[in-house]
Amino acid sequence: MELHDVWFVLIAVLWTGYFFLEGFDFGVGILTKLLARDRPERRVLINTIGPVWDGNEVWLLTAGGATFAAFPEWYATLFSGFYLPLLLILVCLIVRGVAFEYRAKRPEETWQRNWETAIFWTSLLPAFLWGVAFGNIVRGVKIDQHFEYVGGVGDLLNPYALLGGLVTLTLFTFHGAVFTALKTVGDIRVRARKLARWVGLAAAGVALAFLLWTQADSGDGKSLVALIVAVAALVAALVANQLGREGWAFTLSGVTIVAAVAMLFLSLFPNVMPSTLNGDWSLTVTNASSSPYTLKIMTWLAAIATPLVLLYQGWTYWVFRKRIGTQHIAPDAAAGTTH
Repeated sequence: MELHDVWFVLIAVLWTGYFFLEGFDFGVGILTKLLARDRPERRVLINTIGPVWDGNEVWLLTAGGATFAAFPEWYATLFSGFYLPLLLILVCLIVRGVAFEYRAKRPEETWQRNWETAIFWTSLLPAFLWGVAFGNIVRGVKIDQHFEYVGGVGDLLNPYALLGGLVTLTLFTFHGAVFTALKTVGDIRVRARKLARWVGLAAAGVALAFLLWTQADSGDGKSLVALIVAVAALVAALVANQLGREGWAFTLSGVTIVAAVAMLFLSLFPNVMPSTLNGDWSLTVTNASSSPYTLKIMTWLAAIATPLVLLYQGWTYWVFRKRIGTQHIAPDAAAGTTH
């Protein structure tokens, strides 16, 4: 296997890790409006992801940086062609981070309600737009002979990509609901399981349609295996959720996301960004990659740094592993006078 193939796999792993981790905290952000009934319950939901949400976003920074270094042509075409939707995602992530930090800085209900609304929308929009973006990457876009995107924003809003957006939105919301059930106690835990059932059924419907469409268009034997694993894991997650086995439900919903993202990358390879104008103009792991020397240096750095990052992030999740409920929210925190 050539180094550019290795880095295609590593970038796929980074995006998969990002969607697995950021997926549930996007879902929890969406649930602040769909599940929480009052301020203490919204505080509980925010506290379940408070210690980890910013660490989850490191996977996005690493995936973007790795794409820039390993496949500069891919990075340039992707970020210039998808400029507006990616800018919207970036703005959402910035506002979302500010909302987490500023929500409890003042006790006024209007102040807190506005920031909570911001958390909801800046979780929902990226959850949808990431699916639209990756749907277009897999489907292909208008790339000319100079490897430049020559389409418009409207070309990105095609039925396949929009269906991909619905898949990530519903899957992330389901992932967040089972995570909430895993991390909370009391009535909110029970309601999270009930909501997960209905959201999971909706996710199963749109995910099956999207993955079958992908398989029909560009799949092979390997992607078919990933499709079967994704569907089986989602069904098993729904069963585990119904039985109240929250740990298994969360694990299996994560497997669903991992298998679905793996299927997209398997369908994409050896392309990194197909051209719908001419197949010869597609960006591939060969014509979009950096020099072998650059990839070799990156490989050594990744081999040293990656285990350390994984150990630190795993330790963070271990430290904050306990369940919480409204009884753990101090009265002054519920009122908004503390963070």
